[in-house]
Amino acid sequence: MSDYATLKSCHRALRDGYPASLNLRVHRALSWLKRAELSEDEDGKFIFLWIAFNAAYAREIDETCRLSEQATFVEFLQRLCALDQDKRIDGLAWKEFSGPIRLLLDTPFVFQSFWDWHAGKISEAEWSERFEKGKKTAQRALVSGNTPALLGVVFNRLYTLRNQLIHGGATWNSKVNRKQLHDCARLLGKLVPAIIGLMLDHPEIEWGAVCYPVVDAT
Repeated sequence: MSDYATLKSCHRALRDGYPASLNLRVHRALSWLKRAELSEDEDGKFIFLWIAFNAAYAREIDETCRLSEQATFVEFLQRLCALDQDKRIDGLAWKEFSGPIRLLLDTPFVFQSFWDWHAGKISEAEWSERFEKGKKTAQRALVSGNTPALLGVVFNRLYTLRNQLIHGGATWNSKVNRKQLHDCARLLGKLVPAIIGLMLDHPEIEWGAVCYPVVDAT
């Protein structure tokens, strides 16, 4: 298992030969991973882990062809899975977290269309149809062993939970969302170090221009 200390030591040993953009991504992601490991509550842990994930994948995209944030990180996960020769991500999805993932996919409270229905934006039939469609997509991925497709559905749910917390749509330490927050924080807590490890293993990959690069203000 990789953690902040292990990954930081690895990065220090290798960074002199790495592209500056990769070093900045890893440096930022590791800083938030460290903060997540220090967090004593699951709300904070999940938020810090999401920022670490953001630091790893986010890139500058021309405004005329900007992808949605979800599409961008799904593409990022697809690239990582293709590079994952040791099947680290597969092991997390299919073995260690297969149970929590199945429960997450059955939970409407982390499915955005459920809340769109409650807000009167769509009908009950529409949200139910979308929910079942998402579960069927995940089921096909489970049957075929398609990790990127499964993670695409999982991260759709994680993104809704992220929005609930970041936009003030949840109470800190609430009993209402403890189960899904606990499972999601645990999953990200293993997935984010695996992602950083894969990026360190593949400095030859171009991950795109970093958002908000460090600039000299003088």
